[in-house]
Amino acid sequence: MLKNWGAAAICAIALCTGTGAAVAQPSSPAGLPGTVNADVRLKLERDGRLTVTEVVTVPEGRTATRLVPLRIAVGDDRERVYEVVGASVEGEGTARASAEGLTIALRAGISTVAYEVVGAVAKIGDTLELRWQPAGGWDVALDSVKVSVITPDAPRSVNCLAGEPGTSTPCTTADLGDGRGVRATEIGLAAGERVDVAVGLQDGAAPPNARVAETSRWASAFALTPATGAGLAGLVLLLLGGVALLWYLRGRDARAMAADIGPVDVLVADGAGRVAFASPDGVLPGQVGTVVDEHVDVVDVTATIVDLAVRNYLWIEEVGGLDWRFVRRNPADPSLSGYERAVYAALLPDGVDGVLLSELRGRRIDLSRVRDELYADVVARNWFARRPDAERSLWWWAGIGVGVLGAVLTAVLVLVGAAALFGLVVVVAGVALALGARFMPARTGRGSALLEHVRGLRGYLRTANPEDIPERDREMVFSRSLPYAVVLGEVERWLAAFSGARPGLYWFGEAEQGRFADRFPAFLGAVDGVLAQAGHLRSLKG
Repeated sequence: MLKNWGAAAICAIALCTGTGAAVAQPSSPAGLPGTVNADVRLKLERDGRLTVTEVVTVPEGRTATRLVPLRIAVGDDRERVYEVVGASVEGEGTARASAEGLTIALRAGISTVAYEVVGAVAKIGDTLELRWQPAGGWDVALDSVKVSVITPDAPRSVNCLAGEPGTSTPCTTADLGDGRGVRATEIGLAAGERVDVAVGLQDGAAPPNARVAETSRWASAFALTPATGAGLAGLVLLLLGGVALLWYLRGRDARAMAADIGPVDVLVADGAGRVAFASPDGVLPGQVGTVVDEHVDVVDVTATIVDLAVRNYLWIEEVGGLDWRFVRRNPADPSLSGYERAVYAALLPDGVDGVLLSELRGRRIDLSRVRDELYADVVARNWFARRPDAERSLWWWAGIGVGVLGAVLTAVLVLVGAAALFGLVVVVAGVALALGARFMPARTGRGSALLEHVRGLRGYLRTANPEDIPERDREMVFSRSLPYAVVLGEVERWLAAFSGARPGLYWFGEAEQGRFADRFPAFLGAVDGVLAQAGHLRSLKG
């Protein structure tokens, strides 16, 4: 005990009689080997500036970084503002000060950090208070923190707090030294914890220079905090998870249509040597377009009209080279799918046996039933688990709902001055969900397999040679394949391949013989235009 009292007496004498050199050169911090330790000397000058010297020991193989905020909230809409000038490091590291904070980054060894603080002296009633955090914001644990404070006049009180910001746990030791000194020690300061020292002084010891700034509710509400930072990180993880899920659900589809593939065998021969066209998985032309792009498009209906003519339900006749007539050949029977019957009824309603395409331009065709039947059809064929349009709509409205909820949450958080940035995170998540709704429809395994077959079908349309088909079967193979060429955008290639080998067509009447290859693209364009005017369908494939 006598030894301890002797040490205390020596410290008191040193504080009272210490020279400027002693102030500038604090002793190296002591501590256990392999630990981070800090020895901090604070000196309040007569002009109110606080000079700070930190001697920090960092063991070999380690680094230490300190982030000191210089704007500290002291109320709902007020901040205490400090200013740090002249930050420097003697040793292994760097120090940089900005209006928002002081950053100290140290490497292994003993480093001396020096800087000045303006704004540490506040007027409280008829006394002054010197306040600063000599330790805090370190990203590593400190084995020990030793603090000494020298003031122009004898200090009247000292209050030292240690631990998490906002806690009121006292430091391990804190006392007034003889004369002008204050000493404090904290043993074992965890990463992120702080030591906060407040020294009471008599009025006149130094001019008060504390500055308190008003903060807008908006600025504080949208400040980046650990909570909002965690929310942003969570959003990134959510978006990455969504991308991974979409890749899993749709990656096989993207691979299925990404590159060329060899043609599939869609020509079948019977025992008598006749050759016929058979589509993969029995898919119809309108179904092909819907499975490929998950939308019912105008071209899907146009291809269906051509297919109905090829299968002898309709007769298409060119009239004067500028118009075309649709004539009923056979009634719609149960062998037609629901969407095909809807297309048939839209062109030739009950009691109408023929109609000009020009007449359809003036008649409002309702294709909503065609759309609904075709979406239902691809689900019934197990190419989609749910209707693609319903799936898109569900996710779009879900995104809108989340976005609106986020906007309301943002407004509420702004009003109460809380972390409104979290509400913006919810808004962004909702917008991302709404924008990603078009990617949500996912094909089944059978639907993805069909895409592979469609690639092969496209390869067949691009490479088929009429000479490989018996002459007596060429008209039928050409005609049965043509609707698929329409929906897959291979009409020009298909017409060119059969231009010299195609006999007269049984389902299309030409105003002038031999002009089918020239006039058929104009027919398709005219039909697309009429159907696009009807609405309910997309005019272009997406």
